[in-house]
Amino acid sequence: MKIVLIAEYRDGQMLSGYTELLGFAETMGAETVMFVAGSDAVLPAYDGKLYLADAAVCGEYNPDLHKQMILDVVAKEQPDMVAFCHSSYGWDLAPRVAFGMKAAQVSEVVEVKDGAMVAPACNSKLRRTVTCKTGQTVVTLQAGAFAPVEGGGTPEVEKIVVDGQGRVVFEGYEEAEAGGVDLSKAEVIVSAGRGIGKPENVEMISALAKALGGEYGASRPVVDSEWVEHNRQVGTTGQTVAPKLYLACGISGAIQHLAGMKKSEFVVAVNTDKDAPIGEVADVLIVADLLQFVPALTEKVQAL
Repeated sequence: MKIVLIAEYRDGQMLSGYTELLGFAETMGAETVMFVAGSDAVLPAYDGKLYLADAAVCGEYNPDLHKQMILDVVAKEQPDMVAFCHSSYGWDLAPRVAFGMKAAQVSEVVEVKDGAMVAPACNSKLRRTVTCKTGQTVVTLQAGAFAPVEGGGTPEVEKIVVDGQGRVVFEGYEEAEAGGVDLSKAEVIVSAGRGIGKPENVEMISALAKALGGEYGASRPVVDSEWVEHNRQVGTTGQTVAPKLYLACGISGAIQHLAGMKKSEFVVAVNTDKDAPIGEVADVLIVADLLQFVPALTEKVQAL
């Protein structure tokens, strides 16, 4: 099997997502080549063949030009699969490339099972296993789903160009307007999951966070239920955090949530299910009723 990996370059830097693409390829046991619209001054740590387009000429994002260059690489390499990160770049470009290839597309892949792609469904409450009928497949990979692999070495670079200007002009990036709490700056975060039971119990999570000198956050289901405002959501559709201590209360450990807190220095999880996925990433897993444990912990911390 051969996979074309689509790396990303933004504002003069390679984005680290390409290491997760390499992890996916390793899971698939695949041969790889890579494409990026970037700069020869900043190359990925990758010892394979790299098709490099000059972002100064074609733009860091130009859907018409980038699509055509990737299709040119596909025509030359004849891969079985093209893999993107499940990012704004991948969301927009993957279906364009799949249409050009007349290939099936699977979005937000979180696992590979017996060679088939596993992706979330029903607002991530269920998972579906997808087997594609076309000879080639285009996929986007959920952040954090596949362990990153540092390729190492220096790529064999082949520069590519495409004629034309495209219909989109890239003008730059605009920072999102700041609002509410900035969890990315918190050294301690206590997060609430569906396991807290009801909205009234958010106050219990907030009290523990305050006692620890931190902030409280939440998983997407809690935010979707409107128990907590969106600016406290941790995960791929919320904030990405890296506190010294992350305390997950009643959080099962969906891939989307783990991707948002995987850089935490120390993770403590409180869950009644000893087999919850969060236990695989937690430094300490406390199997307990959080409605009893959290108030008791808060009381002990306040007494210090």
